[in-house]
Amino acid sequence: MEKLNAIVKKWGNSFGIVLPKKLVEKERIKEGIEITITISPKNKTKVKDIFGILKGKIRRGTAELLKEVDEDFGKNE
Repeated sequence: MEKLNAIVKKWGNSFGIVLPKKLVEKERIKEGIEITITISPKNKTKVKDIFGILKGKIRRGTAELLKEVDEDFGKNE
C-alpha cells in the first residue's frame, strides 16, 4: 500500500486526482480495476479547535453555544 498526497482538481461537474505514473506502475493499476482510496483532508476542522479559537471572545457558556448549535441543526432535518 502506498501513501500519496494529491491535489483535488475539478473536471466538469466532478472532482478527480491524478495518480503518478510510478505509483500506477508499482501498484499495477490498470483501467477498469477497482482500487480503494482513503480520504483524509489536511484542513479537517475539529470542534475543539473551533472552541479553542473562540475562547475568551464569546461571553456565553459552552452549554448555551451547544444548545444553539443543536437547535440550528435540528431545523435542517
